Amino acid sequence: MVMFLKRLSLTGAAVVLSTAAMAADLPAPVIEHIPEVPAAGGWYLRGDIGYKVYEDPTGRFNDPVAGDFRYQRETMDDAWMIGVGVGYQFTDYFRGDVTLDYETAAEAKGYAVCGTCTGGFSEESTDIDVWTVMVNGYVDIGTWHNITPYVGAGIGAAYVRTSGTTSVNPGASAVKYDGDHGEWNFAWALMAGASYAVTPNWSIDAGYRYKNLGTAKTVKYYNTGSGNTRSEFKDLTAHEFRLGARYTFDSYAAAPAPSYYPAQPITSNF
Repeated sequence: MVMFLKRLSLTGAAVVLSTAAMAADLPAPVIEHIPEVPAAGGWYLRGDIGYKVYEDPTGRFNDPVAGDFRYQRETMDDAWMIGVGVGYQFTDYFRGDVTLDYETAAEAKGYAVCGTCTGGFSEESTDIDVWTVMVNGYVDIGTWHNITPYVGAGIGAAYVRTSGTTSVNPGASAVKYDGDHGEWNFAWALMAGASYAVTPNWSIDAGYRYKNLGTAKTVKYYNTGSGNTRSEFKDLTAHEFRLGARYTFDSYAAAPAPSYYPAQPITSNF
C-alpha cells in the first residue's frame, strides 16, 4: 500500500510538471491595438438655391431739409437667391460656415400723398437686389436614418443696391432716375432645417431662413424737395426657403475596435 501511494504521488508530480511545460510552450494571443487616427478636419463646401418671400417694408421720402414723409400700402415682390459657402464640422453636434449669397432684384413700391395731384397719390418704386456675407453657427440635434435636423443663427453684412427708381404722379408720365445706389447694412438670420446624408461625404440640405437686411436707399430725387431727397424702404425682412448640397472632405470616424489574432497551434517538446 505504501509503495502504491508513493507511485501515485510520483505520477501526479510528473503530470503537473508536464502540464507546466506545455503551458510554457503555449503562445499568448496577440492583441493589436490600432490607435484612432485623428481627423484632418471636418471641412465642407456648400451650395444653395432658394426662393425669398419678402415682408412688406416701411417706405418713406427722406429729405434732409423737409424731413421724412411716410408712404402707404407698401409692397415688395418675391425673389430668388443663390449662394455658396465653406464650413467646418467641429463636433458631432456643432458646425459653422461662412456664406456668400446673391438675391435677385425685387421691386419695392409705396404710395405717397400728393396734395397737388389728381387722384391724391404718387407711386414710388425701385428694384432692390442684395449681396450678403454671413458667419453662421448650427446645432445638429441628432441623426436618425441619415436625417439630421438642425437650428442655427448668423450675423454679417448685406450690400443693398437699388436701381430703376421711378416716380409716377396721377395723370402724368413716369419720371425715371438713372443710376443705382448701394450701401452696406448689418444683417442677421435665424435658420432651421434638416440634412440627409446620401453618402459619408455628400448631404442634401433643405432649410428655412429668416433674414433681416436693413434699409434700401435710392438715388437722389433731383426734382423733389431740396434736391437731396431719397426714397427709402426700411425693415427689409424675408423668409427664405432653401435647397442645397454639402460636400464634406473629412468626416469624424469612431476609433476602430482592437484586432484579435488567434493563438498559434500548441506545440510541445515532448
